[in-house]
Amino acid sequence: MVSTRRAAVLGKPIAHSLSPVIHTAGYAAAGLTGWSYTRIECAAAELPDLVAGLGPEWAGLSVTMPGKEAALAVAAEASPVAAAVGAANTLVRRPDGSWYADNTDVAGMVQVLTDAGVTAGAAVTVLGAGGTARAALAAAARLGATSVTVVARRAVAVDELRPVAAAVGVELTGMAWEHAAARAGADVVVSTVPKGVADPLVRTVHWRPSTVLFEALYDPWPTPLAASALAAGCPVVSGLDLLLAQAVGQFEQFTGVPAPVEAMRAALAAARR
Repeated sequence: MVSTRRAAVLGKPIAHSLSPVIHTAGYAAAGLTGWSYTRIECAAAELPDLVAGLGPEWAGLSVTMPGKEAALAVAAEASPVAAAVGAANTLVRRPDGSWYADNTDVAGMVQVLTDAGVTAGAAVTVLGAGGTARAALAAAARLGATSVTVVARRAVAVDELRPVAAAVGVELTGMAWEHAAARAGADVVVSTVPKGVADPLVRTVHWRPSTVLFEALYDPWPTPLAASALAAGCPVVSGLDLLLAQAVGQFEQFTGVPAPVEAMRAALAAARR
């Protein structure tokens, strides 16, 4: 019987990650003595050997960029959503020592968008076509979106998302980046682009107050895009909201107990002050 249980977040760079704050607060609030959660610097190419060398005390791993595709590849089994989007942010140790892959980003995104008032039948615009856009497509499918438009700087990146869209059951329309501001009139706008890329849009974007913006960034906050949406009266959620929501799913899979969400939320808020 293993008395000490360990978990960690893997990624590169990883020093900035707030995941240890969230999970450690959860362990304390849930009375899980003997549990610890750390950061491990790990590139995608290093992930298979690292995971293979972990002892039986390891209960789970959170995986951030750039290792989400590698995490899926090392798992003996994957959830349907992780398989559909082709990426895993969660590895759970099973009793036989193998690893199970999941993607809690999708459920987390559904949660934060639902909390912001998104309902079935929404038209969704996704800015960017990287890893977070994959989760956004799956979230849009779960939310019953009527249409999903991906606006990206590279047409080939949109084409790479088409198999994901087919797997989750949404019809994807691709548009060039020059149309990004015009597509902000959708019911939901999900911005997944790197810091600074969406900043110029604030000069031409015209928000509808009913549009919900999910801005995947959270440092610094608010981003220019988020500030413009807030000024227009739009509901806005951030990457920090998603960070908490996806961590809740991981916590429960790692530990097998309900997550003390409010304690985890409070710890995250305190760390950001």
